[in-house]
Amino acid sequence: MNFAPYQDESPEVERAFSPSLEANRTKSPVVRSPHGSPPVPGLTSAGGLPSPNQFTSGGHIESSSRGNSRYMVGDVEGGRSNLGAFETSLPIRMDVEAMLAYLLLPPAGGVFLLLLEHKSDYVRFHAWQSSMLFTVMFVIHLIFVWSSFFSWLFFICDIVMIGFLSQRAYRDVDTLEHFEVPFFGRLANSFVDNE
Repeated sequence: MNFAPYQDESPEVERAFSPSLEANRTKSPVVRSPHGSPPVPGLTSAGGLPSPNQFTSGGHIESSSRGNSRYMVGDVEGGRSNLGAFETSLPIRMDVEAMLAYLLLPPAGGVFLLLLEHKSDYVRFHAWQSSMLFTVMFVIHLIFVWSSFFSWLFFICDIVMIGFLSQRAYRDVDTLEHFEVPFFGRLANSFVDNE
């Protein structure tokens, strides 16, 4: 009696595989300062995107594509506009754009950015989170409109949440960390992942 492992005898079905990640990866341009110094360290590394803090030394990246694909020299805020590696669809810095998801009359600002921003998952996450969270808060406001005490309490909570979430969206752009509000943050992440 032969105890060979079971082998499928059905005809082979060919499956289309996705191309490897290495085939889709493009090389970053070598950035040199105007004075001909060596390239910025870590910019052309194969492992992911460089930190935005590496772009604070000066220089200029040009790109023929639309959007925020270049960075500026001499920023008052200490290099916050030097986010050339993080492209957006709009000509606005990514940290400011993510912050605007909460500041532009929520939830309308989040919906506006969802319609216009197509490149940055970071901004789209904050736009999804803002639109869902503040839509629910708007419905709660409508339910408790009969009580001035609850209306003022929810208004103060809205102002605090807008300030805190916009500050986190602005500050966390260096690490691209998503600050998730319970329930809505997980939903926003799943929506961005499924796009």
